[in-house]
Amino acid sequence: MGKKSRLFRKLCGYALAVNVVTELLSGDLLNAAFAAAAPGPAGDAPSFSTWLTNSLDSLLTTIQSVHPAVRTLIAGVGILLETSVLVGLVVPGDTIVLVASTAVMGPVEYVALLLAVIVGALIGESIGFALGRYFGPRIRDSKLGARIGEKHWVRAANYLDRRGGIAVFISRFLPVLHSLIPITVGMSTMSYRRFIGWTIPASVIWTLAYVSVGTFAAGSFRDLLSRLHGAGYVFVAIIAVFVVGILLIKKILERREARHMEHAGDGDANTIEDLVP
Repeated sequence: MGKKSRLFRKLCGYALAVNVVTELLSGDLLNAAFAAAAPGPAGDAPSFSTWLTNSLDSLLTTIQSVHPAVRTLIAGVGILLETSVLVGLVVPGDTIVLVASTAVMGPVEYVALLLAVIVGALIGESIGFALGRYFGPRIRDSKLGARIGEKHWVRAANYLDRRGGIAVFISRFLPVLHSLIPITVGMSTMSYRRFIGWTIPASVIWTLAYVSVGTFAAGSFRDLLSRLHGAGYVFVAIIAVFVVGILLIKKILERREARHMEHAGDGDANTIEDLVP
């Protein structure tokens, strides 16, 4: 799977996420939100800053109008799908969680969303592990496995073989591998108890980052809405800094860990190989 193919899949995934969220939020609501923020008659057109702030205000209000239980459920199911059955290569659960977190109001909703996403991630990872344990070779040899590419399967197996539990933890933050590792672990010598022991802290850290940033960005926007003309820029800046930061961290981790994916280890996923600089 080349870079262009992965990029195309990612774009398709984001488009799918937007479509799913839009449908679940009711298309009429979203259209009404943007209509409310649209410029008025000719000669009355607001500045870009005003348009951006009004659009964000309408969009966030629309998302918030969905019942908290529904938003929380969507986020939990979204991340479950991302971390299981290789759906993570298509469904961008991170986008769904980030969108849901912008509607959080108060500590109860915040904690509920955290728990839903963490539980969803752990269930998804567990499903992936079970599939690998019972059907791993069949999945790898299937048409879907072939579309993913033998190179990615080999890299995932080598990485797990050489890094053990560390690979399980770090892979949660790496593209492609975060979907392949659970199935790969299921095909390895690693026990479920050891696997989930490394998965829990990674899922907690990931969830805290996404839910907290989304909640903070939307909260800051609402606090500044009546006091700052360019409140929309604040929201966009927070999200942009976070996204760029995540991309940089992923790139750094990919480069740092790449050398562990090129060669197989001793065949035991419970051990960590001696590292060669």
